[in-house]
Amino acid sequence: MKRALVIGFPVSQARSPLLHSFWLKEYGIAGEYGREEVPPENVATFLQSLPARGFAGCNVTIPNKEAAFRACTHTTPRASALEAVNTIWFENGEIWGDNTDGVGFVAHLDAVHPGWEQANSRILLLGAGGGARGLAMPLLERKPRRLAFCNRSSDRARKLVADLKKVAPDAPVEIVPWAAKDTALAEFDLLINTTSLGMQGKEPLTLDLSTLPAHAIVADIVYVPLETPLLAAAKARGLKTLDGLGMLLHQAVPGFEKWFGRKPEVTEALHAHIVAHLPK
Repeated sequence: MKRALVIGFPVSQARSPLLHSFWLKEYGIAGEYGREEVPPENVATFLQSLPARGFAGCNVTIPNKEAAFRACTHTTPRASALEAVNTIWFENGEIWGDNTDGVGFVAHLDAVHPGWEQANSRILLLGAGGGARGLAMPLLERKPRRLAFCNRSSDRARKLVADLKKVAPDAPVEIVPWAAKDTALAEFDLLINTTSLGMQGKEPLTLDLSTLPAHAIVADIVYVPLETPLLAAAKARGLKTLDGLGMLLHQAVPGFEKWFGRKPEVTEALHAHIVAHLPK
């Protein structure tokens, strides 16, 4: 029986078991997908123990993505650029890591708004943490005219831009001051919230969308609630939107294929299954 799991600290909030178990049943694969709580300081030892316990790999959620990166013997170029991994597998006794968060986001964006990059090539990301880092490289691969970061901590935004410049010196990355975010929206076609603001139990995201161009897309990587106040405000203005659940579903595809030997599909049935288990 093939086995995989998700690790985090805490890990009870992770939805990965729901979606991987759905695919295992859907494709009739004899496998298991579980979860274990692992503090960051124990991640390296834990990962080294997995092959002997019969695991093909694992997903990694917050706050363990950086610790998992350091524990890997090999990582993909995008994971190396981000210094964070969310997908682990084993080859010849060595630990491999990738970061599929951004790939999942772009795949969801392509599915919902095909051809988006033709009219939405000026991108503003709110946040400069792990979420923004995960999206940066896959978005840059789509050759945007501008990729700007707007974060409450300007030091963190500068660090992210500097790190991106190391691996992509000609990348059109820049910083928008947090205090200027409302007026700056007029200059962007795609707005992405990568912060926890607006998430259930967190502070609200206060943002005036009135200056966004009429063709703009507003996206949120938060999926609890599924329709965040930001997305509700965008819909009220008649703007196109993208929720955070699709990113979760699409980012899981590469890992499932690595561990269980079949590339799964993100379907309406899977989406409905996960939505049914979200907090009301």
